[in-house]
Order: sequence, then C-alpha cells, then structure tokens
Amino acid sequence: MSVTDVAEKWVEEAAAMTQPSRVVWCDGSKAEYDALIESMLRDGTLIGLNQRTYPNCYLHRSHPQDVARTEQLTFICSRSQDEAGPTNNWMAPAEAKQKAGAYFKGSLKGRTMYVIPYLMGPAGSSMSRVGIMVTDSEYVVASMHVMTRVGAVAVQHMRSDDDFIAGVHSMGDLSPDRRLILHFPEEKLIWSVGSGYGGNALLGKKCHALRLASSQARQEGWLAEHMLIIGVEDPEGRITYLAAAMPSASGKTNLSMVVSSLPGWRAWTVGDDIAWMHVDASGQLRAINPERGFFGVAPNTSPKTNPNATEMVRSNTIFTNVAMTPTGEPWWEGLTPEPPAGLLDWQGRPWNPASGPAAHPNSRFTVLAEQCPSIAPNWEDPQGVPISGLIFGSRRTKVIPLVFEAFDWSHGVFLGSAMSTETTAAITGQVGVVRRDPMAMIPFCGYNMADYFSHWLATGNRIAKPPKIFRVNWFRKGDDGKFLWPGFGDNMRVLKWMVERIHGARTSAQETPIGWLPRPGDLDTRGLTIKDESLREALRVDATEWLGALDDLESFYKGFGRRLPATIAKTLADTQRKFRG
Repeated sequence: MSVTDVAEKWVEEAAAMTQPSRVVWCDGSKAEYDALIESMLRDGTLIGLNQRTYPNCYLHRSHPQDVARTEQLTFICSRSQDEAGPTNNWMAPAEAKQKAGAYFKGSLKGRTMYVIPYLMGPAGSSMSRVGIMVTDSEYVVASMHVMTRVGAVAVQHMRSDDDFIAGVHSMGDLSPDRRLILHFPEEKLIWSVGSGYGGNALLGKKCHALRLASSQARQEGWLAEHMLIIGVEDPEGRITYLAAAMPSASGKTNLSMVVSSLPGWRAWTVGDDIAWMHVDASGQLRAINPERGFFGVAPNTSPKTNPNATEMVRSNTIFTNVAMTPTGEPWWEGLTPEPPAGLLDWQGRPWNPASGPAAHPNSRFTVLAEQCPSIAPNWEDPQGVPISGLIFGSRRTKVIPLVFEAFDWSHGVFLGSAMSTETTAAITGQVGVVRRDPMAMIPFCGYNMADYFSHWLATGNRIAKPPKIFRVNWFRKGDDGKFLWPGFGDNMRVLKWMVERIHGARTSAQETPIGWLPRPGDLDTRGLTIKDESLREALRVDATEWLGALDDLESFYKGFGRRLPATIAKTLADTQRKFRG
C-alpha cells in the first residue's frame, strides 16, 4: 500500500506527540481482523460468546464512565466562534491543541499506534471521501474494519496528496476529566482523547461522516446528513427512495429495516444512520451510505420490533455493554418478554433488577451491513440512489401529529429546522427532556447552524424536482399514556401515503397551517386494529399546543441573530399568523 508523503509526514507527527512503542499500518484484511480479535480475547478486551448459537460474536464491556457520547466535551474548533455558532461548544484551535496536547503527550508509551486508512462510501464513487486515523485501541481498529472500508482502497480514492480527514485517537486513562473530542474543520483534523466509546472513538462515524463532512459538504456543494436511506417497493415493483433524519431512539434503525405489515409492500435498506447527498448533472438528488456497517442500539431490538436486525446480529457481531446469559448469549431489555435467569449485567456482575437494567440503555451492536436481510442489492451503487422524499421524525408524546407533508422545499427546511425531540440514553444527561434538534443534527453540525439552514435552502434551488418533505412522529400518546399509533411494521402504512403523494396518485390530504395532513380515511388501515378516536388523536393539530411550541421555537431562533435565513423567520411568522386566524 503506497501512501502519500503528506500522509506519512502527518503520521510521523502524531507518533512524535504520542510516542508509541511501534507503528502498524492497517491493511483491512480478514487476517488482520482475526488477529485483532484473538489479541483482544487474550487480554480480556473481548469475551467470546456462544460460538454455536452466535458464531464469531463477541462482547466488549466499556469503562462504566465511558458509555455514551459526551457532548459537553465535544468541541468545534473553528477559527472564529461565530463560525461554530450557538448550538456548538467552541474552543479556540490554539487553546484546544494546548489542552489536548498535554493529554496526548506520551499517551502511547508502551502501546501500539495503529494507522487506519479508511474510505467513507462505496468504492468507485465520486461522493466517497478518505480518512486516516491513528489509535491505540484494538477495539476501535476492529470496529473500523466493520464500519468503513479499510486499507489500500482508501488511498486509491485520494483526489490529491492531502485529500484526507486526519484523526488522532487515544484511550488515554479514560478519565472524564481528561477527555476531549475536538474538530478542526479548517484543518480537516479530529483529535479525540480519553474515550473508547464508539461515537467518540470511531472517528469515521460522527466525527468525520457528520461534523467534518457537513463542513466539507457546505464548501463542496453537497449534504452530509444524519439520515437513514430506504427504498420502498410497491406492489407494481416500483422502488421509491426516501431519506429520513431521526434522533437516537426515535425509531430510526427500526424504520431503516422495517418489515411491512401491508401485503405487496416492502422496504429495502440502503443505510441506517448517515446519508451523503449530492445533486447530479441532471438535477437529481442522489444519496450514498458512507458506512460499511451498522452501529446500532441494542435495547428494544427484538423479533417484533426489528426482525431484520435481530437476525443479522446472530453472527460476526461485536456487542458492547449488553448483558450475557449463563449459556454465553447476548441479552438486552426487549429482546425477550422476560429476562433469562442467571444474567450477568453489562459490567459482568450477577444481575440484580433493583440496581438497574441488565444491558446498558445505550448498549450497541457493530455488524456489517451486508448481513442485513433487507439490504438493498444496489446499496453500494457508486452513483447513489435517487431520493424522491425526505422525512424528519422525532420522539414527541404531544403536539406533533403522526405525519404531514411540507408545502414545498423551503417550508420543509423550516419543518426540519423546527424539530425537537425527547432525550435518550445515547447522550449523557437527563432522559425524557424535550430539546431542540434541527434535522437531528444538533450534536453533529460542524458549523453555524443558521448557515446550515441556508445551505439546505440553496441546495433546493439546484434540484430539478425537489423531493417532497414529510414530518413524522410515531410516539404521540393519548391521555392514558399509551401510544396512539402501533408503529413498527405498520409504519409502512404511513410510507405508502408518502409514496402515493410523491407520485401524484389520488391520495387526498387536508391543508392545515403546518402542511398537508392526511385525514384518517387517507391512510391504509386495512387489517389494522386501531380505534377511530386514536387515529384522529394521532393526526390532531391543536392550535393552542402549536402556538406554544412556535413561541418556544422563536426563542431558539433568536440565538442565531441576523444569520438566521429570512425565509425561515418569515415561515415561522406566517405559521403563527395562520394559527391565530
């Protein structure tokens, strides 16, 4: 594998700072992966699971203080604070390097520095991009093997000698007091120290594919988004491709692998988490999945909620922070109706229900996408798939109806910018608190979010036929605290309504202040046991609720000052006026 002088020089500089005992360049081979697994089994980093029922599956247990993204320790280190914007933590580049440099200095003494050249995106795609990261974690190297395309294939896709995102990672001592995740967009550089958790340590994932890629995409004229990609096939065999942005625990992985409850309809998985989208020469919006694998949340993944995910993790999977049965099988809350007797919890202790869940709420599985039973045959098409619809969805128990359609592209961007969700275990902090999360990108946008909205608006002008944009909420509850919509496979009924709207079929809807809303009779509910009043409530638009939510949104927008696009501000005012009558 021949690498550029620029890449070699950068690796030498990283080694001079961290002082490893040896440097190993990764080639991405199966032999390399197998050797990493064997090494981790020997030192206890991995535990072998039941090789009869879960062949080539392993369990990794994190340090108890290192189990989720640490957003308060994640910084955008742009030259100016205005460029980072009010939704990001900002640290001046010089200060960041001085502070983290002290943690990195000599941090690899006695350790191996692994150099991972990796490709984000399919081989042969003009939309794919290269990264080179160094790390002292074999768990990270093995996970990057699964999540990206490692080795010579990456170097071959470099468009110039310095065409790569550079990433330095060290576990350090895993102390939260000496943990930083730093992004330098102008330098195409990532520094991450003090964490081995995937979202902080697998630098190809959130750090590269979203935070730095969003900044790069803005400069180069494309979109790097926190979106799944699916193809919805109708009974006539026509496939309509949709991309959907949803924060953690908003049904994203389940939707990406949904098994339809509607005869004749099915979904094909292209990606479960990240979409890179570009406008091609004919004005068509196209998307690639830059990842090679899935890094999914385990809890509540079951044969009922996500049969495809349950099937695909039965082999060749690295589990992180799940529980283990006495027979050496992985287990997490929701996998079976009742927990098996004799569980070891995610920290390896005999499980006591009084001390909390057996599996960590943010426990994960890392597995190749090609193992997914619903993976699309063209999921690695270098040209990407044509996107006809975009979906913004989040977890809200009130206010947001089951589904509605934006009036046009700019109105859809407004709806995405207005998105809020209830927090989950994927981020540290309180659970169940409503927070703003425009386009599900608030933890991942690598620059000023007002400029991000502007970039979305401008992108729409370049698309010959902009995709229709929809807003969904599977999680609305009634006064009894129960979900109004059954979700899971029945979400295909909502997707069917979208597809029919996209293709101009006679699928009716009513105009409301927030967009086009289906009437209860507009959704295909054949064979569905749902009360009429529950469906009406799931689709209800309450003016009082919405005016309160829009006032809160107005306060959020004020944080952007004059950078907020005038189109967004005007749409907010127009929506408020419509509700006030």
